[in-house]
Amino acid sequence: QVQLVESGGGVVQPGGSLRLSCAASGNIFSINAMAWYRQAPGNQRELVARIGSGGATYYADSVKGRFTISRDNAENTVYLQMNSLKPEDTAVYYCAKLGKLRSTYYVDSPWGQGTQVTVSS
Repeated sequence: QVQLVESGGGVVQPGGSLRLSCAASGNIFSINAMAWYRQAPGNQRELVARIGSGGATYYADSVKGRFTISRDNAENTVYLQMNSLKPEDTAVYYCAKLGKLRSTYYVDSPWGQGTQVTVSS
């Protein structure tokens, strides 16, 4: 069972930047798609960004052009670089290992504790 540990959150002013990290246990990291999700109070958890095993990326419209997902397979780590942060980006951010059935991705790992990102002046 893979374990994921998120870090890098904090409090930042609007327009600022943060870099989140997700360290994964196990040696299957390189063959799986990975993703970042977030959940704001009162909202459902939502997909923020996804990166495939070959490096192909997907971004939610709300973060496109501001966030960048990347991965280091040698270090079993996935990153989320967040620039031009807005108050509406405030949420707990989680990473996940993804499985794929036909053309549909699904979360294939237990949720970690996440890392809190707060954007406020």
